[in-house]
Amino acid sequence: MLEVKNLSVNRGIIQVIHNISMKADEGRVIALIGPNGAGKSTLLQTIAGINHPSSGNILFNGNDITQLSAHRRVEMGISYVPEDRKLFPNLRVYENLKLGAYASSAREKVKDTLEYVFNVFPILKERKNQLAGTLSGGEQKMLAIARSLMSRPNILLLDEPSQGLSPLMLKKVGEVLKEIQEVGVTTLLAEQNVHFALQNSAFSYVIESGAITLAGESCSLEKNSYIKEAYLGL
Repeated sequence: MLEVKNLSVNRGIIQVIHNISMKADEGRVIALIGPNGAGKSTLLQTIAGINHPSSGNILFNGNDITQLSAHRRVEMGISYVPEDRKLFPNLRVYENLKLGAYASSAREKVKDTLEYVFNVFPILKERKNQLAGTLSGGEQKMLAIARSLMSRPNILLLDEPSQGLSPLMLKKVGEVLKEIQEVGVTTLLAEQNVHFALQNSAFSYVIESGAITLAGESCSLEKNSYIKEAYLGL
């Protein structure tokens, strides 16, 4: 579904991403793991069209989207959930969700998508008339994911969903990833929480200093001696 070829990205005069190639197959959860500052968020933002690469290509369903704007990528089925959520705090939960369905194809099916989202996140149905800014941190994270699902994406780019969450909320995010996968949505997950990422993905790429240093099936990487020592503290 998604393929990144020899991608490099600069932030000013600093090169943040170095010649990265990776892919995400349809219907799978793919993890990007690595330390803070490794380039995971920059990679997701570049795939979403927020950043622009200095070289390389991004293919989506066989089409080169490297030069397309962010809103065109949303219309094609790419949705990005930022690390800091970017909610509208003074709008109600219901209003935030409706704003996620601004693409023409999504607007036609708002009622059905809302029903699906409220089924996945029952807490949001209970809080639908509450201002987004008054939700707990975990509930705001749920709202950010739900708002992205309102665009009816083919692939969800999920940036650091575990950050600041309680163990209970983190478990809920893992359950949501499985539910999203069951309806055919591919997920590209950027995570510092390596244990969570490996437990909830099929394939993982390790990104360090803007380059991929290791890749493989997540269940195999859990047993990798370097991963155990550097990331899992074993």
